[in-house]
Formats: sequence, C-alpha cells, structure tokens
Amino acid sequence: MKRKFIICVVLSSIIIVSLGCVSQSDGSQKESSQLNDTNNTNTEDLKDIEGIWMGNLTVPGGLELRIVFNISTNSDGSINASMDSPDQGVSGIPVESVSYKNGNLNLGVKSIPGSFEGIYKENNKTIEGEWKQSGSAFPLVLEKVEKAPEMHREQDPVKPYPYTEEEVVYENKEAGVKLAGTLTLPRSEGPFPAVILITGSGQQNRNEEIAGHRPFLVLSDYLTRQGIAVLRVDDRGIGGSTGNVSQATTEDFAGDVLTGVEYLKNRKEIDPSRIGLIGHSEGGLIAPMVAVKSQDIAFIVLMAGQGITGEEISYLQSDLIYRAEGVDNETIARNDVLLKSMYSVIKEKQNETIAAEKLHKFMVNEVENMSEEEKKNSGYSEDDLDVQINAQVQNLLSPWMRFFLTYDPAPTLMKVKCPVLAINGEKDLQVPPKENLRTIDEALKAGGNKDYTVKELPGLNHLFQTAKTGSPSEYAKIEETISPAALEIIGNWISEHIQ
Repeated sequence: MKRKFIICVVLSSIIIVSLGCVSQSDGSQKESSQLNDTNNTNTEDLKDIEGIWMGNLTVPGGLELRIVFNISTNSDGSINASMDSPDQGVSGIPVESVSYKNGNLNLGVKSIPGSFEGIYKENNKTIEGEWKQSGSAFPLVLEKVEKAPEMHREQDPVKPYPYTEEEVVYENKEAGVKLAGTLTLPRSEGPFPAVILITGSGQQNRNEEIAGHRPFLVLSDYLTRQGIAVLRVDDRGIGGSTGNVSQATTEDFAGDVLTGVEYLKNRKEIDPSRIGLIGHSEGGLIAPMVAVKSQDIAFIVLMAGQGITGEEISYLQSDLIYRAEGVDNETIARNDVLLKSMYSVIKEKQNETIAAEKLHKFMVNEVENMSEEEKKNSGYSEDDLDVQINAQVQNLLSPWMRFFLTYDPAPTLMKVKCPVLAINGEKDLQVPPKENLRTIDEALKAGGNKDYTVKELPGLNHLFQTAKTGSPSEYAKIEETISPAALEIIGNWISEHIQ
C-alpha cells in the first residue's frame, strides 16, 4: 500500500468535524441566510449554482460526512443559502456570505466557522473545491441533487410520545453558566427515579448528535418508557446553553452535572434518593467525579468510560483506527513519534509562548517532509499553512487538552461507593475495552466497591452500534443508533438498582 502520512491529534473521544455546533435541540436552524452579493455575482450565471448541492467530506479518522448546500435566488438578485450536515442531524445552518463570479463559488459559514471555495465545471456540472475549517482544508466535490437526504434514523422516537417532555433551564451560578435541556417524565404516578445523561468530549447538544445519530434521544426515550425520568442537557456554548468552553476542563463539566443533580432534587416529580448518572465516553470520566463529590448519586453507568489516562488512550486510539483504515506501519510509527513529542511539550509546565513555538516547529517540519499528495490527504495547504498549524497548536495547549492527557481516572474510581455498571463495545477503537474495562474493574475492586458490574459487549463499537470493524468511518453508514442489547442491559441493570 502506498504510504500516506497523517498527522492525527485526537482532541476528544469523538472524532468528528464540528459542524453541529450551531444546531438547536431539534437539530435544525429555521432560517437560511439571505444575501445580496450582486457585485460579486453575475445574475445571468446564477442558474449554474441554483439548487441543492451535495458532496462527501472525508475527515481524519476516515469518517465520511455528507455536506449539503441549498442555494436559491430572488427576483432582485439576492441569494438565499443554507447548509445541512445530514450525517450529523443538522440542517439550515446559515451561509452568511455567497459570491459567484467567473465560475468561482465562495460560501462563508461564519457560525461554525468554515468556508467552501470551488470552481463550477461546465462539462460535468460539478463544483470542485475545498472545505476549510479549524485550520484544515479538505477536498470537496459538490454535485446537484433533486432533494436533500432524509435525516431520520429508524430508532429515532416519533411523536406523540407516551410521556411528558419539558424544556428546562437552570444555572451553574458558580461558573455563571445557564444550562438548557429536556426533561422527560413518565405519565404514571411519581415521584420517579431519574438519570442525567452526560455527553462525550467536544461540544455536544442534548441528543449527543453524531454521524446522523441521536443516541441520547434514543436512550432517553427507552428509559422514560420504562418509568425513569431522564434529563439530557446541551453542553456549554451549544444550543440553549451559555458559556465559553475555551478555558474549561472535564472538572468544570462535572460542576455542570452537579448543578443538574441539584435541579432534579428540587423537582417534586423526582425521588431525590434515586438519581443516577449515565456518562458516555468523556461522560464516563465525569460521572465518577460527580459521584465522589455528591452523596446524592444513587448509581452510575459508564458507557465507554475511560479507565486510563487520555495520553494512553490517544496512542491506542490512533493506532487502532489507522490499522482499521489500512494505514501502513511506517505511517503509524511516524505518527506515534510525533504524538509523543507533542504531548511531552504539552505536559511540561512551561511558558505558553515557548510551548507554542515548539509545537509549531514540530508540525512545520512534518509538513515540509510530506509529498504533495500527503499534504492533500492530511488537509494541509501551502496558502494557509500557518493558520492551519496555529489553530491546531491553540487546541493542543487548551486547558481541556492538558487535563485530558494527564488525568488518571483510577484514583477517583477507587472512591466511588455507589453501584456502577461499566460497559464497552468489543469493537470500540476510540476507548479500547480491554485496557479500560480492566483498569475500571481493578480500581473499583481496590476501593472496596461492593456492587459493580463490568461488561464487554460483543460486536459493538464506540457508539454501541452493531459494527463490522468499529472504525469511526462506519458510524454514519450504520442505520442502528444503539444496539437493543445495550439498551436492555442498561435498562435492566438500572431497574434492579432503583427498587
């Protein structure tokens, strides 16, 4: 196989381009942007770009995302444009700027932020160009389609629901953050046991939307139908929640969950002695933190929760995903050396400017040693190289990343005394089951926890879908959102612990 070098820095347990950042709780934006760029657009040529345009975007990790642009014009020459990401369940993202001149199309999506620059090809009626976001550039070829793909998955619940759904807002006063979410309540007589769902890393909305799936929507529906109240919440800075995550760490997010616990305790419909937590991925780090800090947690469920440090997970994750995608051993070894060099800089308590300079130098050297094909595959471009690298450096030196790399979950797990269910998919390549479940088991046992269950679920990936390889590139292609077997295990275990 031809060597293809990939610089991969895993910033989260969910590898996905952040197109869903501006989505509301229902995954949509109601209004497209209306613009008047007649100075940059020949109205006679507008017929070339009118319509629905779709292309496949491949991001690091092999994940493929369909991107859709909806472009229409008015009689006065103004342009209406919006963007959809069907595989992330997001539609109607406003396109704030559009220009089309001499076959060159430019679309600016400031709210993400991202942009598309392409050239209209008359011979095959396509628009060939690049999508740029967060300092990276990726090839994207758009083709005109009759209609945008449907964004409904088979397991998505359909209204009317046999339970009550309520929009709620409460405040983490210490952090100055308002948190918005959805509380679902059974229609039987309360007070009810309740769970708070805790999302994985990266900014996630209350449904934890990823690759066209809404796992927390499916999970909350399943549990509420079993008589359990469920609170699912937008992360800071997403949907209806406020707050800036640039300086926040996993410990800060634990504070948000503690606020949610206090909110539920004050609801008359909720039994305060039966409040539990379900954390997925990074949420599996957060749930034990909260359980140690609060005596009000009756139980916790860790879905692909970490048992080892983020640095250890990062090495395992990149190796497993690249092998699943067919990347050669030489490339994997080079990437491993680069990660270790960069993580060494990040972990050192040194001047931020010096650290940034070292990281910048590492990346520049790697890019300079790439062939043109390798640069294209990695998302780098000559024109914006400094911008791209600086964006990555800023992410690497964030407080979240420093915490993620060095935090060891084991000491906290040893202090957890409430019942624990820890489950992982056998094919999870992002939080590998053997290394993490083993450490979780050992920590709970060493701490004297008398009621815990650790299970590896055969055939399931990081999202608990039934998978072939477990690669993130499969997520969007799998119709199943969560395996019914996983839902049953979670539901039955909780039922046994709330009697």
